Amino acid sequence: MSASAYNPFENAQAQFDRVAEVLNLSPGMRSLLRQPMKEFHYTIPVKMDDGTSQVFKAYRVKHNTARGPAKGGIRFDPRETADDVRALATWMTWKCAVVDIPLGGGKGGIACDPFKLSLGEQERLCRGYIRQGFNQFGPVIDVPAPDMMVPAQYMLWMMDEYETLAGGHYPGVITGKPVGYGGSLGRTEATGFGVVWTLRELLKAENIDIKATTASIQGFGNVAEYTARKYTELGGKVIAVSCKNSPSEEAFTVRKAGGCDVGELLGIKKGWGIDADKAKALGYEILGEHAWLSQDVDILFPAALGNQITPKNLPDVSKQVKVIAEAANGPTTPDCDPLIKERGILMLPDVLCNAGGVTTSYFEQVQNNMNYYWSLEEVLDKLEYAMVKAFKAVYGLAKEQNLYMRDAAYRIAVQRVADAVEKRGWI
Repeated sequence: MSASAYNPFENAQAQFDRVAEVLNLSPGMRSLLRQPMKEFHYTIPVKMDDGTSQVFKAYRVKHNTARGPAKGGIRFDPRETADDVRALATWMTWKCAVVDIPLGGGKGGIACDPFKLSLGEQERLCRGYIRQGFNQFGPVIDVPAPDMMVPAQYMLWMMDEYETLAGGHYPGVITGKPVGYGGSLGRTEATGFGVVWTLRELLKAENIDIKATTASIQGFGNVAEYTARKYTELGGKVIAVSCKNSPSEEAFTVRKAGGCDVGELLGIKKGWGIDADKAKALGYEILGEHAWLSQDVDILFPAALGNQITPKNLPDVSKQVKVIAEAANGPTTPDCDPLIKERGILMLPDVLCNAGGVTTSYFEQVQNNMNYYWSLEEVLDKLEYAMVKAFKAVYGLAKEQNLYMRDAAYRIAVQRVADAVEKRGWI
């Protein structure tokens, strides 16, 4: 089965079903937790610069709010579908529960390619999204954040539109805002740093020296960039990076056997990828899109799209690979998990591994509510503490009960959400 044939929401439900059976959840609880509690489909009309109008399809899904307001990013992606957003909202519920922050799972998306829109068209689209969903957003209702192809500027436009409609200042309604306008220091690097902190703890627990490891990364957007930065800072060596410059362009892999210079690659960024011609001039090999997966490395960082590691391409993964650290959401298909476990590859699941972003978004909300902002050191210290604590809980349960780490993370998360649902009297 090809990656595109997998339905992300069915994947999310399959992951939940496996753990719900083990936890012996009641039929009512299973029915509630395997589907979103609310979802909204919008059409957003936007006046284009040439005087015409274009209508964009948009979504907002709230999976579960038993533990707190819905929390989750907004994606701008021409491939966006309702099932993508449903899956991402579901994973957000478990992610917030794994790191034990008082938020529920939500997610949004707009089917568009921002690279093909002018700055003015992008702004009108952002403001239109908030206008269409205004009654469903709020600091204690549903708090959006940035996701793929969504910079901090979009968040500021959205907050401004919300405040205009609400007639007051509500900085906590949106996170991922620019610093100085209600944003938190550390938010940009949070997800990537969190990925590497959990990896560091896993390697320590398994008596593997991170300085002796090599890695291959899929993606070179925000998450991949800061994953690469922190991983190389701790002594690891990145051998290959796969990326594409825009949704409409073909992906490719840049490789350097002696190790990629992350700073050098950042200097030749193009769109949300790397300028292949400049990389070639600097001595990098330019390989095919999927070459990142077959490198002889110790660690794979899928940090781009979902459904990237499947039973069909798992045989391409080198026997040298020891860890898959899921920096992206849903990069591994559920039918591949048993095969990964069988091969003895350690799995750092997405609901744990990439939870640094939502954790720092929560910190941003707290700072907004206090109207008092922390230093970068304080933010990163709190984030590292939260990620290490969550890792130890998951790893400890996995070791104690001989569990695959995804199953351990899901048991912790689903049980916490089910307890909240039950104590509220919903089921």
